[in-house]
Amino acid sequence: MQGVLSLDAIDLQGRTVLYRVDVNAPLNPIDKSLLDDSRLKMIKPTLEILKESKVVILAHQSRPGKSDFSDMSKHSERLSEIIGREIMFIPDICSDSTIELIKNMSDGDIIFLDNMRSHIEEYGTKYEHWRDTESSEIVTKLSSVADLYVSDAFAAAHRSSPTLTGFAHCLPCFPGQLMMDELSNLDIAIKNPPRPYLAILGGAKCDDSLRVALNLIEKEIVDKIAPVGLVGNLMLWANGNDIGGPNKEFLKNTLAKDFDESWEMAIKLIKNYSELLILPVDFAVEINDERIPMSLDQLPTDYPIYDVGILSLMNLRPIILDSKCILWNGPASFFERPGFAFGTIEILNMCVETNAITIIGGGHTSTLVSSRGVASQVTHNSTGGGSTMCLLSGQEMPVIDSLRESAIKFSKNNS
Repeated sequence: MQGVLSLDAIDLQGRTVLYRVDVNAPLNPIDKSLLDDSRLKMIKPTLEILKESKVVILAHQSRPGKSDFSDMSKHSERLSEIIGREIMFIPDICSDSTIELIKNMSDGDIIFLDNMRSHIEEYGTKYEHWRDTESSEIVTKLSSVADLYVSDAFAAAHRSSPTLTGFAHCLPCFPGQLMMDELSNLDIAIKNPPRPYLAILGGAKCDDSLRVALNLIEKEIVDKIAPVGLVGNLMLWANGNDIGGPNKEFLKNTLAKDFDESWEMAIKLIKNYSELLILPVDFAVEINDERIPMSLDQLPTDYPIYDVGILSLMNLRPIILDSKCILWNGPASFFERPGFAFGTIEILNMCVETNAITIIGGGHTSTLVSSRGVASQVTHNSTGGGSTMCLLSGQEMPVIDSLRESAIKFSKNNS
């Protein structure tokens, strides 16, 4: 990652480090225990680099008003088990007593502060630009007792808030190992991928997937694009296939205010780049709780389209196996329902089987890869969701911008 400060270049012993991570996880609704600790495991390498520092962990879980909004005590407890070191959980963010506690830390100590989004400055305050987050109380108080700031919060890198972007001008800000790994691997997908290059784009956020498709096409680096899942349904509709009233309404309701923009992008892809598209040729619908195969010539249907069909998967298989680079983001099906997980799991199996560079674009797809125990068999399994899609579609990334701006300021000061 160019234009940022490097942790390799400084002595970290005895330094007080504000360490911002994104360890947001699905929680058990009954006891709030973590159902997936993969993001916690991903920050272990950076904590090893900071083992002689005084580390203050800043993180969030969900957002106020959500059922999975909680304190960070369970995260702190599990992280302590993962790294085999004691971590003190502090049910506070930046009170005077917490600031005093940070001042009195010893080398090697780690404290885990409470959910950053419980502070109104972090969540509940609107900022016109990420630079506006610098004058917050959180930044002012925490920066007064810290020597540097490290970010591994890649999954939130598309957002602005005090603990994500506010320290750029008051502390030297560094990317952690996770952030560096994410950016170097995702750079392959948007800068110079080996060819042939296939992008498989699905999931519910059709607007994000279509922006990625158009960005890769405009960069002239992608050879084939396979829309699957809801994205595939939308593209079939845009291609003149009547997918049925209920399926159309579901797309409109799911995309809501983003439907019109998504429809325009879908039409643009069909009209100008149809030769790059691998559209579904069959699918599976649900009838009386059963999986029923259906072909295009059986459309329209009043039954919900929940999975890609077997013939579509057979068409995709040789393209996957022939590719040198594969980007996959978003399920191909309603995979949470066992009867309709087949298409998504088969695509995963094909990605694992290929010798291509395989980049999994975060979100539900990443969770599936982790849950099936094949994360080590893909090249990169991103911790991001929305941030990954923003990066792949060429949108602004405030956290990365702030890291680069901090490098400009503190490189000059150190020269």
